[in-house]
Amino acid sequence: MEGSSSKTFMTSLFMLLAISSCIDPSFAASANQLSTEFIRTSCRSTTYPRLCFSSLSVHANSIQTSPQLLASTALNVTLFSAQSTSTAMVRISRTKGMSPKVVSAMKDCVEELIDSVDELRKSMGEMNNFKGGSNFQLMINDIQTWVSAALTDDSTCSDGFAGNAMNGNVKTLVRGRIVNVAQLTSNALALINQYASLHG
Repeated sequence: MEGSSSKTFMTSLFMLLAISSCIDPSFAASANQLSTEFIRTSCRSTTYPRLCFSSLSVHANSIQTSPQLLASTALNVTLFSAQSTSTAMVRISRTKGMSPKVVSAMKDCVEELIDSVDELRKSMGEMNNFKGGSNFQLMINDIQTWVSAALTDDSTCSDGFAGNAMNGNVKTLVRGRIVNVAQLTSNALALINQYASLHG
């Protein structure tokens, strides 16, 4: 019995190897190149094209040349960044020895980021649940509204650390993270608008 299952396994393995050897590797490479070029071209319409391309080109295989998958992936990347930044901000806000002004700005920023994450999560849910049909405009309007609100939250958080009174390591650390999230959010919104324009 054991020998029989082993023989079946080996036969399946050889068949799999035979099939995979028939796939032209140049086809896979050209498909990937097409996806990468699609992302590069689409990112040109964003405010931060280099960040757009570097954050999305690693997902070229799953995006292919789909504007919907591009917008959805941009949202997903932004949500992940906002969540990890929010977690980091909570951790930083517990640091001892910060001035009352910094503590207050951190507290406000954490609240803004929580709202931003919530809005991005709702946008992602709406994008993932969309099945097509006549309610496209309603769906895209909701997503655009939520992502715009998330961008406002990011900017408000960043503004709290502006000015000379906010110098030091905390300002540098926080603003760098928040600016990155805000730029990713801006790019995601641009790609969502691009996707929406195709259905206009």
